[in-house]
Amino acid sequence: MAQIVKLEKLSRHFRMAQETVRAIDEISLDIDEGQFVALVGPSGSGKSTLLNMIGGLDSPTSGHVFVDSQDIGSLSSQAKAHYRNRKIGFVFQDFHLQDNRTALENVELPLTIMGLPKAQRRRRATSALEAVALSDRLSHKPGELSGGERQRVAIARAVATEPRILLADEPTGNLDTKSGEEIISLIGRLNRTRNVTVIVATHDRRIAEKADLRVPLRDGRIVQEAPQ
Repeated sequence: MAQIVKLEKLSRHFRMAQETVRAIDEISLDIDEGQFVALVGPSGSGKSTLLNMIGGLDSPTSGHVFVDSQDIGSLSSQAKAHYRNRKIGFVFQDFHLQDNRTALENVELPLTIMGLPKAQRRRRATSALEAVALSDRLSHKPGELSGGERQRVAIARAVATEPRILLADEPTGNLDTKSGEEIISLIGRLNRTRNVTVIVATHDRRIAEKADLRVPLRDGRIVQEAPQ
């Protein structure tokens, strides 16, 4: 199996008053293409920071993030934006949908940024919403959808660009138990059927149990056993 992500002595430090916070502290990790990876650990363990660096939203203090052998930290701002749009799909706890746009229009947004023609955008967005069982909600705006449906729209938007990697930050955090289980099953199905590499930051043990690789974090480091 080919390697898609390589973290090499990766660190991210923040200055807070007179203190240096080591959000990520010399993490090394290899992730293979098509793996389902769960980053687990308490709040403040570094899960979201790690996702942001893999996604090119944040830069390392030291060390490297390689994706397809390319050092993401060395890219220009414009090249990082292209990398995020072409290779990465993001799913957030708070959905990040535009309230004044329909489900279909929300999913079309990253395709517009890619410069795809209108007809092609419409086909791909419709297909992505069908894949998450929302073909009957295309014209609904976020305020007309349940929390679980809004998260499914967010997932459809993330996969519509056909990314190599899906990064999900607490995707079940704002959902009830039933909706959370549906989202977990959906992400797992997309991982299997589309061979998308999935990296999830989560407190949800149900997600961790389905992952191929479980990465327990504490204080910015990988630990041997998941924190309780």
